Amino acid sequence: MSVTRPGSAVPSGVPPAIDVYVWVEPGDVDGSLSRFIDRYVDVEQPGDPRFPAFVRTFVLREPARGDAEALAELSRDGETERVFSLYLRAIAHYGAIITITEEGALVLGLSLDDPLNAPETTDEASTLMAALMTEFGATGGIAGVELAPPQSTSEWREEYALLRTGTG
Repeated sequence: MSVTRPGSAVPSGVPPAIDVYVWVEPGDVDGSLSRFIDRYVDVEQPGDPRFPAFVRTFVLREPARGDAEALAELSRDGETERVFSLYLRAIAHYGAIITITEEGALVLGLSLDDPLNAPETTDEASTLMAALMTEFGATGGIAGVELAPPQSTSEWREEYALLRTGTG
């Protein structure tokens, strides 16, 4: 039996993944963002051409001309350049996701490949969520199959999740 988010489907030919997210409060963004990128993102081949604009803007705090427009492309509504999710290649996981929320918090995520919908992957997700919460001083964690990254506290609370802990 597979657990999926209501209304979502895994595209044909793509194995399902369990997405694990942690909520990092706005006051902890700078150091957490650098550490997450250094530890989990394949910076040599990040998989998204907007990654350098993201790093210049949010890590180095030295945006270049055109960076705001590039990051606005990541927004769900195409208008809010400061609220978006960036999907990247990960070093040791299926994928890495960085989300800047409406509140200025971070939602940091890692995806675990789960082609067989194995119970062991859910256990791995639980362990990973606890480790990420500790590592980044996160106030909450959620995990689920093909789970979209929440971009606000209301989305965080309303998100259907296989696993949930803490607040956000």
